[in-house]
Amino acid sequence: MAVLRETQTGVSVRRSSVVDDVYDAINERLMSLAIAPGARIPIDLIARELNVSQTPVREALSRLEREGLVHKAHLIGYSAAPQLGRKQFEDLFNFRLLVEPEGARLAALNMTPAALEQLESIAADMADGGTPIDRTSRYSRFARIDSHFHDEIMRIAGNEVIRTTLFNQHVHLHLFRLMFHSRVTQEALEEHEKLLAAFRAGDATAAQAAMREHILCSRDRLMAAFE
Repeated sequence: MAVLRETQTGVSVRRSSVVDDVYDAINERLMSLAIAPGARIPIDLIARELNVSQTPVREALSRLEREGLVHKAHLIGYSAAPQLGRKQFEDLFNFRLLVEPEGARLAALNMTPAALEQLESIAADMADGGTPIDRTSRYSRFARIDSHFHDEIMRIAGNEVIRTTLFNQHVHLHLFRLMFHSRVTQEALEEHEKLLAAFRAGDATAAQAAMREHILCSRDRLMAAFE
């Protein structure tokens, strides 16, 4: 992780950039469980570790709170969200199986060349790994792009009730916290390619089946977190 500080000329880094960097740093710790579920997140300590003021830390934590990854309690402050329990996990996957395959079917029917190009771009970004230099930052980045990939499919599907409900659950961010493992990312990429193949072919039935298979495989991978 890059050290956040003012430049040697005394010119401060743009505020938005600092907040983004702080957000990334805390997000990586949450996703890799370096900050344990339920653990308090002292703002002053994070600010010292990242060599920034407390203001961008507060802004980053507020953003993470909106994503459901941290909670804020009166007079206590911020803490990492608890892990999904077994019942929550099962309920979440049962819900996904009800709505996401249908979303993929609708997306295939609504697919345009521009929409497909956007999905292909997101998938390529996910596979590439971008600039992260270590496994932790790569995993955190993958989780965020995976969430974007699935949200984009629901956007193309055109059913805003399904899309908004899934988005507000922050499904993928919470699921990726269950298991910090390369298998989660590699196998997901292969399953995403099957989805893309169905979209390229304009095959709504295949897209529906590919999404269902992807969700079932994801459930099987992450079930190990409860064993």
